[in-house]
Amino acid sequence: MLRIAVPNKGSLSGPAADMLHEAGYQQRREAKELRIVDPENEVEFFYLRPRDIAIYVATGRLDIGITGRDLLVDSAADAEEILPLGFARSTFRFAGKPGTANGIEDLSGKTVATSYEGIVAKHLADSGVDASVVHLDGAVETAIELGVAEVIADVVETGTSLRNAGLEVFGEPIMKSEAVVIRRTGADGDEPKVQQFLRRLQGVLVARTYVMMDYDCRVEQLEKAVALTPGLESPTVSPLHNEGWVAVRAMVPAKEAQRIMDDLYEIGARAILTTAIHACRL
Repeated sequence: MLRIAVPNKGSLSGPAADMLHEAGYQQRREAKELRIVDPENEVEFFYLRPRDIAIYVATGRLDIGITGRDLLVDSAADAEEILPLGFARSTFRFAGKPGTANGIEDLSGKTVATSYEGIVAKHLADSGVDASVVHLDGAVETAIELGVAEVIADVVETGTSLRNAGLEVFGEPIMKSEAVVIRRTGADGDEPKVQQFLRRLQGVLVARTYVMMDYDCRVEQLEKAVALTPGLESPTVSPLHNEGWVAVRAMVPAKEAQRIMDDLYEIGARAILTTAIHACRL
């Protein structure tokens, strides 16, 4: 069986379980379950702390895992990212009191407090900056006020909590993170069960990104319509009973669907419909 590590809690857990369910895999019914077997798909799921997943996968005891890119880098485990999943996105930034620094080059000799010591230490080393890193669990905004550090490095979404603490971000982002599928570095990437698992998740990603659009249009407007809805390879075009009309079907990006419908209507297309895609293989 394919052995897969899944986050057991936190912001990664729910979306990961939803994606696996959409991909056709059984998921646990109770949060206390630490392991389930999906015999039909020949998969065994292990529910682990997100921070530990990269370490388990790196040992080779588990074949693949779902975790955050930030947690993978922070762990320094011998594992690698093989598929980004598009949820649990976050950005890591430096922050400090106004005027403390303008960029990473100003951090030499300073102390940085963070919950992600591995990420920050690597980023500083890669940038050739000699600064100290203090590891703190949980919120780090108070580290500056209490004199533990001059600068913090943390996840920044809206920046509201930082502003409330009298801090401001500076410099370029340390990294951008999201949920990813990982495997042990150097593992066989062509293993059939792993490839099937990745295809299923890719199918979910595409299904979430696109919608199916159907519409009718005059033959003389077909080229303009096809330019608006090129599909992935090419749209499907079928003649209608009424002479001079055709039915067109194509996949279009979901976020652009309303604009495309407006543009199609302007060139004379009618009966324009969109439907959700629940699964696909490309």
